[in-house]
Amino acid sequence: MDRNDAVMSDWRQRALALEAEVAKAVIGQARAIRRISTAVFARGHVLLQGDVGVGKTTLLRAFAQVLGGDFGRTEGTIDLMPNDLIYYTYISAEGKPAVEPGPLIKHGENLAIFFFNEINRARPQVHSLLLRVMAERSVSAFNREFRFPHLLVFADRNRVEREETFEISAAARDRFMMEVTIDAPADDGERRQLMFDPRFHDTDRLVGALASGLVAYEDLNQVSDLIQRGVQASDALQAYALNLWRATSVPAEYGVRLSDLDTAQLMLAGASPRGMSLMMRAARVAAWLDGRSYVAPEDVQAVFVETIAHRLCYQPVYEMRRQEISGRLMSSILASVAAP
Repeated sequence: MDRNDAVMSDWRQRALALEAEVAKAVIGQARAIRRISTAVFARGHVLLQGDVGVGKTTLLRAFAQVLGGDFGRTEGTIDLMPNDLIYYTYISAEGKPAVEPGPLIKHGENLAIFFFNEINRARPQVHSLLLRVMAERSVSAFNREFRFPHLLVFADRNRVEREETFEISAAARDRFMMEVTIDAPADDGERRQLMFDPRFHDTDRLVGALASGLVAYEDLNQVSDLIQRGVQASDALQAYALNLWRATSVPAEYGVRLSDLDTAQLMLAGASPRGMSLMMRAARVAAWLDGRSYVAPEDVQAVFVETIAHRLCYQPVYEMRRQEISGRLMSSILASVAAP
């Protein structure tokens, strides 16, 4: 085993320990924990979808605690403006105007996770600032450049209340590596724990009890590069991924059928090159987490829905049915495109 293999093996054990530690605070979310762990090691931003009170913030705070970096958060509101992320003004105790750093810049380079709750309640101008931060991991303020080399952005969309919301654009959705759905646990035993175990009633204590800095967030960029260079994709696997890509644009040509829809008229645009690149980054991490040095079809299949579904653009007549259509379309594409 060469040095890089040894490093990757050691980090894989740390990654699995990270998942186990986070699972102490958030029960019944094994799939979500694995997908977010995949995004962390692939260095990709994540959209979260789920009802109110299912544990999205607790999950992200748990990751931030175990990673050892700082956690920032803001709430999307209709009156939120871009500058509110960067600074806020107030009258001090001395009666003088004062300025303090906002939630995005107050942690500086130590910011590991920034959570934008209910992003679709914020105006498009705020989305634009967030997109720059996601793409460049930097922002200008106070005549200087603030850099966030270790930052991952997580954003939640409220899928229940639609009043006073601004749906994020397709271009904005495409910046997120994944969209991960978090639902309440279905198991009665887990639901009983959440209801009656006092440990889950105090989020600060619950998250604070987790091991801090179990995985060093400052090293994740370097480890991610090692994974991407060390996990290989065969020619057959590459051909499979390319066929999946084409099927997102012209599903009918790959035999994709949905009983109540004409799949030949369904799509406005399939997955973008960025999207497929991010899918393969996630698939390499999925392979690594399962102890392989090569990408298998099941690794692509494991991340396909979360990395691709939110990027697809349907014809306007179908766009309002996105939530209903996407799951069925993704499943049918995976079933119709032959794997090596």
